[in-house]
Amino acid sequence: MKESLRHLLNPLHVYCRLKECGLPSAPALSLCALYGRLYARLF
Repeated sequence: MKESLRHLLNPLHVYCRLKECGLPSAPALSLCALYGRLYARLF
């Protein structure tokens, strides 16, 4: 369960889901860069 949660919360996975929702690359990348810093502290 922990590994599947880590996969779903992975910044690259989040980036791909944002792109699928129609967000342009630049804003999606910026959001994921910020999120990636938080993710690194949690996991």
